[in-house]
Amino acid sequence: MRREEGSRPWGIPESSGNPDSRHPPMRRVLNIAHRGARSLAPENTLAAARKGRELGADLWETDIAVTRDGELIIMHDDTLKRTTNVESRFPDRAEDPFTRFTLEEIRTLDAGSWFAEADPYGQIAAGAVTEDELAAFRGKKVPTLREALEFTRGADWRVNLELKRLPRGMEDYPVAGRILELIDDLDLDARHVLVSSIRQDWLWEIRERRPDIEVQALLGLLPSDPIDFGERDFPTYNVRVTRTTESEVRARAEEGLAVNLYVVDEEDEMRRFADAGAAGLITDFPQRLARLLDLP
Repeated sequence: MRREEGSRPWGIPESSGNPDSRHPPMRRVLNIAHRGARSLAPENTLAAARKGRELGADLWETDIAVTRDGELIIMHDDTLKRTTNVESRFPDRAEDPFTRFTLEEIRTLDAGSWFAEADPYGQIAAGAVTEDELAAFRGKKVPTLREALEFTRGADWRVNLELKRLPRGMEDYPVAGRILELIDDLDLDARHVLVSSIRQDWLWEIRERRPDIEVQALLGLLPSDPIDFGERDFPTYNVRVTRTTESEVRARAEEGLAVNLYVVDEEDEMRRFADAGAAGLITDFPQRLARLLDLP
């Protein structure tokens, strides 16, 4: 997975797979497992990350959160309610943001059983998740960032750490610096990690302190956020797919920018944006994209 000298970030071959009677070969793009393979396993757990690796994703994307006592964990939502059993464990605090829980409290939560109950993508009903897998999900813990990075390094894989705006009360937490400290503490090879964020000041900080670590600017996170490439300060931009078009992606690719799109789950959309020049597709279905990229 090491980038070749002079290529754009994690350069993409021009095509993949072999021709068939229905479609021409699909242009090769990076297969980025969104919060791990979250259609087949509870999101942002090591089980979901591991599943994405098994399915052939090029890397996984995950979200960074901060506990009340300043520990870095993996969590997408501002609250723990949707993806843990916080309602039964801490019923009077279920609506509180993760910043009001200590790491010790969060580690008492079950971050896996909800997946079997919700079947969020219908893949359990479709028979794509085995009973053994469902049993193994029960009791899964919210991972620490350290655990996520250790897993990624051990798998010789790559992770996109997305730094979101932190909830109220933690706005001033030095998240970029703490992530760099952890990367240094683990002596992590820069080829195993990249950082993305809507907060470009955090990206500039990381770039200044560790220019060897790739950074990617996030656009369109909220419906009100402008899709503004500005001065093209970053070589890669991650753009919400519903906020852009194939012609826009093609134009940016012709400028030499790499554009990753999120979240792209439908096969037709995967094909269209790959053909338009997208560098990568962030998807809940890495298994679907892997199949398209390897059609016989």
